[in-house]
Amino acid sequence: MVIVFLANGCEEIEALSVIDTLRRGNVEVKGVSISDSLTVNGAHGIDFMADCLFQDVNFDKAEMVVLPGGLGGRNNLMADKNVVTVCKKFNELGKYVAAICASPSVLGENGILQGRKATCYPGFEEQCRGAEISDEKVVKDGNIITSKGPGTAFLFAVELLRALKGDEAADSVAQGLILG
Repeated sequence: MVIVFLANGCEEIEALSVIDTLRRGNVEVKGVSISDSLTVNGAHGIDFMADCLFQDVNFDKAEMVVLPGGLGGRNNLMADKNVVTVCKKFNELGKYVAAICASPSVLGENGILQGRKATCYPGFEEQCRGAEISDEKVVKDGNIITSKGPGTAFLFAVELLRALKGDEAADSVAQGLILG
């Protein structure tokens, strides 16, 4: 199972394209609200529904957590001690931790990018502490997967699928999305 953390102010494209793409690849995905409401208000005023609330998730069954970006969403993720704790625990266990746009900085500010290659939205490089910053659109370094922003969201999502299900599944979904 994959957990996509949904915070008010998140970049809608980054959150929903990941959920959509992974579901197309037959991956169980839960959009998890970190607030006390299932309704999430995105960065561009688009309201959408999470599948469940943070407190209702059994993280032991998850193999990946994903942090969408958007400045407001990133700030809300960063301020949530439970989200940070889960990310640290997943990293310690070697489970996948993925972040896009401004959100790789949440990982950097919490020591998760130390000695790793990563990418992020331009301007957040210094907050990705300990990382070797790349200009690539998507970077996978072991269990850490990062991406630059809204325009790379589908490429990011396909790379997440590739990590979970392999090349054949990722290439099939990418072809159906007309990415290649």
